[in-house]
Amino acid sequence: MLGKLDDYFKVQETALKLRSARQELLASNIANADTPNYKARDVNFSAAFSAALEGRQGGDASLAKSHTKHLQGQAGNSIFPSSAVLYRQETQSSVDGNTVNMDTELAAFADNALRYQAALTFMQKRIETMRTAVQGN
Repeated sequence: MLGKLDDYFKVQETALKLRSARQELLASNIANADTPNYKARDVNFSAAFSAALEGRQGGDASLAKSHTKHLQGQAGNSIFPSSAVLYRQETQSSVDGNTVNMDTELAAFADNALRYQAALTFMQKRIETMRTAVQGN
C-alpha cells in the first residue's frame, strides 16, 4: 500500500527536488556575478528528470574509507547526474573571465520559480484527490 502511494507521488516529488536544486544553482550563478573567472552553470532539466525517474541520480564519486568506523562523506552526492550540469555558453565576453549574464540568470531563475510553484500546485491537487478518495466526499 505504501509503495503504491510512493509511486503515486514520485513524479511530483522528483520534480520538486530537481527544481529546488536548480534554483540553488541559479542563485549561485547570480551570487557570483562579480567573481572573476566564475563560470555560470545550469542543468539540462529534462535529462536530469528522466535520469532521476529511472534511478540514475548523481553521486557517482564516492570517497574511499581507510577505517570501518569512518563516516561516508557527501562528496559528489548531487541530486543531478554529472552529465546534466553544464556550463552556460558565453554570450558576452568579460574582462575578468566571468560568464554570468544577469539577464539570462534572472530570466531562468524566474522561470524555474514559476515551474516550482506549478509543481507544488500539482502536488497539492494530488493530495486533495487522495483525500477525497479516502474520505469519500
